[in-house]
Amino acid sequence: MWYSLQWAEFKAILEEDCILMNIAVIGTGYVGLITAAGLAEIGHRVIGVDDDARKIELLNRGGMPFYEPILGDLVKRNQQAKRLEFNSQIEDAVAKCQVIFICVGTPPLESGEADLSSVELVARRISEHARGYRLVIEKSTVPVQTGRRLQKHFCIYRSNSQFQCDVASNPEFLREGSGVEDFFHPDRIVVGVDSERAAGLLEEIYRPVLEQSFACPVHENCHNSPRVPFVVTDINSAELIKHASNSFLAMKISFINMIADLCEAVGADAGKVAEAVGMDKRIGGSFLRPGVGFGGSCFPKDLQAFVRVGQNAGCDFTLLREVERINQSRIDLFVKKVKEELWVVRGKRIGVWGLAFKPRTDDVRSSPSLAVIRRLLAEGALVRAHDPQAMEKAKAELPEIEYCADAYAAAEGAEAVLVLTEWEEFLRLDWAKVRQIMARPLILDGRNMFSRATMAGHGFEYVDIGSGSPARERLPDPKTV
Repeated sequence: MWYSLQWAEFKAILEEDCILMNIAVIGTGYVGLITAAGLAEIGHRVIGVDDDARKIELLNRGGMPFYEPILGDLVKRNQQAKRLEFNSQIEDAVAKCQVIFICVGTPPLESGEADLSSVELVARRISEHARGYRLVIEKSTVPVQTGRRLQKHFCIYRSNSQFQCDVASNPEFLREGSGVEDFFHPDRIVVGVDSERAAGLLEEIYRPVLEQSFACPVHENCHNSPRVPFVVTDINSAELIKHASNSFLAMKISFINMIADLCEAVGADAGKVAEAVGMDKRIGGSFLRPGVGFGGSCFPKDLQAFVRVGQNAGCDFTLLREVERINQSRIDLFVKKVKEELWVVRGKRIGVWGLAFKPRTDDVRSSPSLAVIRRLLAEGALVRAHDPQAMEKAKAELPEIEYCADAYAAAEGAEAVLVLTEWEEFLRLDWAKVRQIMARPLILDGRNMFSRATMAGHGFEYVDIGSGSPARERLPDPKTV
């Protein structure tokens, strides 16, 4: 087997041809499932492992534990091709696979620090069952120096002298709603390693992606794409890259929301300000859209964890604490807008469009929409909501509101409709119908999907973030809908 070769011999083989590997992916959450399916799609033999037996049963029946475009078909195709299997027995996967990705959750503790208990448990199980050489790759988002702790753990707890391993960091940069595309067409692949052997194995694992030499399930005719940058660094630096990237993006969102508040105060147009600022090549226009703030399972958690990392290292991370404070204030400011428009909220019917923290996902973790709804319920509002994908998961969090089959039902009889997730289907609504069925034609747009002029032309009172922010794309002509 390749893992028993001397490194010089194996390196020579790598230079000649692509080697397909047996890979275990521990954890079948968002990152783990996309990673497992993606690695299988480019030819590796992958075992996905999770201690949640119900999730494994669901996957083996052809179901999906969450919504992500394209992923269901990708999983099914690779299961049928016998390149991807799922089970709950980590010892079986560790025994069969030479490469092990750790993709378990690292939720925040009360202190804001990442809970690494699942990572430690997986490391312990690997130590108990591994024989021979293993490459252990941390893909979960973890604080810096976690890789060092893993190395120390394996030295202390390995159950036999035959077990040898390299530890590597391979941070993920998967956007919910675009995760499959991000796996196959990443901006870069980052690996943190301590040995030439680990770097070589990781480059080999990702070679089809790096060279764009696979049949892409997302885009046709992408073989002319440039080679993906392969960034090799030390483990500590790789761990920092993930947290630094997410924190910087969160900072851009809070920055433009701060500017939007100023625009409202002085009568400027936040959309035009953001558009012009983003044209500067040094800044870029992404993540410069005012709104009700960021949510999801990554930005809030990673920002908190990175602040704690800085504090523990004696560094001043006041900047990121302010980013967090600005984001948390968005809910208060948006609810204030609602109350200013409705005067009295108690007893009034309010429609909500969008429950997921962003479009193209059913994830409601730290969703600004749910936070707004909770505040309105506390004020005595009657809430009816619609989301194309997230209603089942929202019901577990907010069983007390009414869930509607479509956006029209959520708007019917409403004193106001709140736009809280920017689903594209909301751009294609029949606005004459919406206006007719609402008790009051009032739209409060927490995502700046539409333009003030267009909505006024349809006869709506329209309130956005940052005064006169223009639409990302114009509403279609109602005559052509």
